[in-house]
Amino acid sequence: MEFKPRYDIAEVTISYKFGKYFADCEKITSSNSVYEIGQEVSKEYIEHHERFNIILLNNSNHVLGVAELSKGGITGTLVDMRIVYQNLIKANAVAFIAFHNHPSGNLNPSEADKQLTKKLKEGAQLLDIKLLDHVIITTKGYFSFADEGII
Repeated sequence: MEFKPRYDIAEVTISYKFGKYFADCEKITSSNSVYEIGQEVSKEYIEHHERFNIILLNNSNHVLGVAELSKGGITGTLVDMRIVYQNLIKANAVAFIAFHNHPSGNLNPSEADKQLTKKLKEGAQLLDIKLLDHVIITTKGYFSFADEGII
């Protein structure tokens, strides 16, 4: 009997499912636009668990989609950079905005938030993708890294 090696190699498939035409998609015009989207996306958990999301954008800053990338506990969540960039590439995004909630209601960014923002920006630059902002949201307001000149 002849030995025939078998190679099972995983295959990656990418599919796009657009629910709206670009002309109908919401356009991000300010950090307040991000806050409104963030409040809507996180209304069920904003005061209970920290979660990290990205808003994927086309070249006109129209929203391609919102991806929840991490669910954490009361005081933090972990973000895997590979998953962030995977989502950006799959969506053909040219820019993105990160946002996460602080269940404590504290709008001040932690040192971990600042380091994450720096890491997101540097990694995205390698892919020629722009990080436009990172917004921390609570039920009472928001903090924008871009508005504060940190990005």
